[in-house]
Amino acid sequence: MRILQLHCDSIDYEPVRREIKSAEPVEDAAPRHLEEVVVAFVAVEDGDDSSVARDAASQVLSSMEKIGCSRLLLYPYAHLSSRLAPPDAALSVLREMESAASGAAGPGFEVSRSPFGWTKSYQVRVKGHPLAESSKTVVRAGLRGCGAAPAGAPPGAGGGDAPASEALEGEAGIKSHWNILSPDGTMTPVADFDFGGHPKLGSLSRYESSKRRGADEPPPHVGLMKRMGIADYEPASDSGNMRFYPNGRLIKSLIERYVTDRVKEYGGCEVETPIMYDSHHHSMRSYFNRFPARQYSIDSEGKSLFLRFAACFGQFLMANDLQLSYRSLPCRLYELTRYSFRREQSGELVGLHRLRAFTMPDCHSFCRDMGQAAAELEARFDLSADVIRELGIGGGDYEMAIRFTEDFYNENRELVMGMVRRHGKPVLTEMWREKFFYFVLKWEFNYVDAAGKASALSTDQIDVENAERYGIEFADEDGAMRNPLILHNSPCGAVERVIYALLENAARDAALGKKPQLPLWLAPTQVRIIPLKEEFAEFAGGLAEEISSHSVRVDVDDRNESVGRRIRDAEKEWIRYTLVVGGREAGSGELSVRDRGTGSVRQLSAGDLAAEIGAETAGKPFSALNLPRYLSRRPQVMV
Repeated sequence: MRILQLHCDSIDYEPVRREIKSAEPVEDAAPRHLEEVVVAFVAVEDGDDSSVARDAASQVLSSMEKIGCSRLLLYPYAHLSSRLAPPDAALSVLREMESAASGAAGPGFEVSRSPFGWTKSYQVRVKGHPLAESSKTVVRAGLRGCGAAPAGAPPGAGGGDAPASEALEGEAGIKSHWNILSPDGTMTPVADFDFGGHPKLGSLSRYESSKRRGADEPPPHVGLMKRMGIADYEPASDSGNMRFYPNGRLIKSLIERYVTDRVKEYGGCEVETPIMYDSHHHSMRSYFNRFPARQYSIDSEGKSLFLRFAACFGQFLMANDLQLSYRSLPCRLYELTRYSFRREQSGELVGLHRLRAFTMPDCHSFCRDMGQAAAELEARFDLSADVIRELGIGGGDYEMAIRFTEDFYNENRELVMGMVRRHGKPVLTEMWREKFFYFVLKWEFNYVDAAGKASALSTDQIDVENAERYGIEFADEDGAMRNPLILHNSPCGAVERVIYALLENAARDAALGKKPQLPLWLAPTQVRIIPLKEEFAEFAGGLAEEISSHSVRVDVDDRNESVGRRIRDAEKEWIRYTLVVGGREAGSGELSVRDRGTGSVRQLSAGDLAAEIGAETAGKPFSALNLPRYLSRRPQVMV
């Protein structure tokens, strides 16, 4: 079902012409006028049923409660979809939606519906507040709302509400056991565990059990990403595809470089693979039904293509063409995908928390046997923990979840316990009686925000299927050809989610009365110089040149504003070091350095300041300013 929802000052409509034989009879075709009303233009699609009607009514009523409106008009509107349900079925669903809305609404709430099957003349006046216009896609459980799949596409390959992949349907119907596994080996059912000392683990457990991914209110990072000139929604694109401003692109590129450098140090061989693939390629068709993701589809010259939702199949196809022997294993292929695409459900798309286009560091390790895979898993676990810590996400910010089959856990309990002990605190576990997907074990570090929402960051999996599916083989000591095990690791998860976590942490600090800030190596400007008067602008420019020669990002606030205003603006931009320079500084070379991190003002030379910054940012990549050095020459981001 597709819904266009408008909060209106008024709507006027009247039936003009019967369009289909099964159109509802209209006894009174007089014009109808309603004021202070939410109009829900509804297209009922093929496959919609009573569950969709009830879900749609619930979603509409929930949004109406937020805007304080108590009058609803359901308006049949076929133009929202090309996959319409048969008229009789559509009318039945609409009637059930009307009944569900009427039954759920409280006293004083009015629900009406315009006649079905008629061309109507209408005029609406829509209110001008941010929530006045919205759209919704409501589907049956196990289906997805992503636009119609092309004819002949495999299950899960297209958009639309075509049948979901077997993996998605399996995920929706999984029966599993949730427990808390402690470092001492105790396994406690979630319902019996005392989360008193582990509130974020409790939030993760509730989040996973509820399966509710939407947000009632925009999380704090959404306002921060706009105000700090980092990122924003792109209204000209599909939802979940973001624009990154110069500051955001700088932060993003530094994270990308750092993670890539660490993976290459570990032994990853960087590759690049296409972002789109043929849906009918023999290896793809079965993989769709083993990977729980929703895809974008493209038709091109008679081919049904899809945008990749991970780097997996590109690297698998590459590995198929490699000559591998036991001596070359583990073989580690790595790609930073800009971008991977997943058609997440629209209600789950909020800021940088969950996107449809994202940057994912993706490293696959091809291993000869479970012993080698276990050693790789442990090495990559330590790598991931170190990477996200160095990115600025501490152990107190995230909780761990491990998912495994019962057979794998019983046969490899010590491997699982080794990771729990490395983590150093209890973890959430999900145990399946049988294998649903292509992996037998998957662990995740989940960032938990102030609203109790969890987001997977680092992750790794043991894949026991895809080597055979993609024909990946290696020669063992006897010359026999065997399929390797494959590990799927992202050391930090999506880069956008890292920025989300950093901004959410900053918002948390602000709420606690601390000064929010980014890690110094990621700060778009590390030092700001403020000349007292215009006559010191030349000195400020020379000082900026000197400090920046030591790989420090320095800018100069030469605007025609008071010194107090410019200092306050530097504070609002979370700039760590601020230097106000005048005649004394120009004459002595000693600088009064305002350190936002400590709140102190210290006397330092330019060289000492650069050395201090260099010590704190050692081992991290550097990039020059991504905006003009002088603030008077910068374009302003409108928020």
